[in-house]
Amino acid sequence: MHELDMTRCLLQALGDWRDQHPVQPRVGTVHLLVGEFTCVEPSQLRLSFAAAVKDTWLAGAQLSIVSVPLVGECLVCGNSYRPDPARGYASPCCGHPMETILSGRELKIQRIDYSRPPICGPPVQANPCAQPTPSFADPLPCTCPSATP
Repeated sequence: MHELDMTRCLLQALGDWRDQHPVQPRVGTVHLLVGEFTCVEPSQLRLSFAAAVKDTWLAGAQLSIVSVPLVGECLVCGNSYRPDPARGYASPCCGHPMETILSGRELKIQRIDYSRPPICGPPVQANPCAQPTPSFADPLPCTCPSATP
């Protein structure tokens, strides 16, 4: 079950993200893009994540998983298609083996929904020129070696 390795990598990426914040954020939902070709079972990943975050700074955080379909491209006929394992992933147009994967190998944090705890101290006057605070972080790819099949 490589979902445990994926969870470990995810926790490391979330820890790195947290370290960029001066005040520890409270994470509500972590939105993931998971490619079909990663062979990650979403229910197992959720179970592994829930067990790993219990009694940590991520306690109570949820995973939202969006599956990304496997799409291949044939370099012979130029066709983009959904590969069929029963056909050996070959192009349905010309039968040539799939050479390029356009999507389906992703394992990315798409966004993180979080809140910041209140900061103690005197009230701060609002700055009318300030930019709004983003509600999520930039996408963070999982760079763990086990993230690719």
